[in-house]
Amino acid sequence: MICNNISVNGAGHLTFAGVDTVELAKKYGTPLYLTDGDKIRENCRVYLEAMREAFGEAAMPLYASKAASYKEIYRIMKAMGMGIDVVSSGEVYTAMSVGFPMENAYFHSNNKTDADIEYAMDANIGYFVVDNIEELDAIAKIAARRGVKQNILLRLTPGIDPHTYAAVATGKVDSKFGSAIETGQAEELAVYAMGLESIKLCGFHCHVGSQVFDSDVFVRSAEIMLDFVCMMKNMHGFTTEILDLGGGYGVRYLDSDPTIDIRASILEVGRFVKSHCETIGIECPAIRMEPGRSIVADAGMTLYTVGTVKRIPGYKNYVSVDGGMADNPRFALYGSPYTVVMANKMADAGESFVATVAGRCCESGDIIQEGVTLPASATRGDTLAVLTTGAYNYSMASNYNRLPKPPMVMLEGGNDRIVIKGETFEDVARYDV
Repeated sequence: MICNNISVNGAGHLTFAGVDTVELAKKYGTPLYLTDGDKIRENCRVYLEAMREAFGEAAMPLYASKAASYKEIYRIMKAMGMGIDVVSSGEVYTAMSVGFPMENAYFHSNNKTDADIEYAMDANIGYFVVDNIEELDAIAKIAARRGVKQNILLRLTPGIDPHTYAAVATGKVDSKFGSAIETGQAEELAVYAMGLESIKLCGFHCHVGSQVFDSDVFVRSAEIMLDFVCMMKNMHGFTTEILDLGGGYGVRYLDSDPTIDIRASILEVGRFVKSHCETIGIECPAIRMEPGRSIVADAGMTLYTVGTVKRIPGYKNYVSVDGGMADNPRFALYGSPYTVVMANKMADAGESFVATVAGRCCESGDIIQEGVTLPASATRGDTLAVLTTGAYNYSMASNYNRLPKPPMVMLEGGNDRIVIKGETFEDVARYDV
């Protein structure tokens, strides 16, 4: 299997975090989000230990909340000593509601409203990661009115192409995010920020993309960012306290995907950063990185019940399930690959067939995955599992076709408990008038 928390038991059922998924489907119903709390903690420890070893005690990983934002995840991040990045007032509220220390929260996004800025300041947000001059002026104005000096980082684009999906590449010059270094806009914005009385410029941020498997991407962006840090020191006397290298480490969705040793990769980046700082004559800033997907993706799984098996001789086959693009829109959005298995027939050694796994929405694009090999015995009532769904599934879910969002069950130490209640029809219509 693609992850070490997945196996098959004596009954021929798929297990996740040591628990029989078929029994979970019976207990809670489907669709059902599962999340492995022990795996989330394990993934956090990898980053915490590797970053401190690579960059020193001042380094801190920030969990990228947009991957999966709910109360329990912030309780875990607080307990683990992780920082967080947030991209909306909703994420700020969720983290704050469980007592997350907001001084360790960094507020991203390319278009923060005045209401966002006010709300985050009310929450005593640690840092704004500022995208552009209009946003910078808005933050400065609100901070001045409140009589505070607001900590910020500036988001810069280093001009790196990470060679990932175009939809998740964010470090190129023509990205909607940040200010480009090579056009001179980054320097201009940094100098401007230095002159604002209500702003404390603490450093710089970049993020080049997602599903990155090669540490070379982080090395190349670190070199550009450190050279910029050096230029700001030599030309403008500015000492950078914090340098955020962003996130983007990939995860395995398919057996054909490469395996990445995140610890080894971070240590490689750390060796380069230390060496390059010595070469260009600057002190190494406190380093931040922003794992999201690689913290929660392989800690997640989604269970469905098969409703229909449609065979079209000479054309293709469809296996339709009781969920779909409402609880996982990622294939419909950008063709995301997934491993799909029949959880109650893992030991079925009989004939197989290739099918498109389709959702229940009234939409031809409601597809979970194409070209899936499943047992030929597949039939109504089977339990189907989609693996590695811990990132960007729950967080991107909708009520399309008026479907209630599924519950989420957390597995820890062989036990299961609900951490997000499933919606009811009443919930879906609650705000109708």
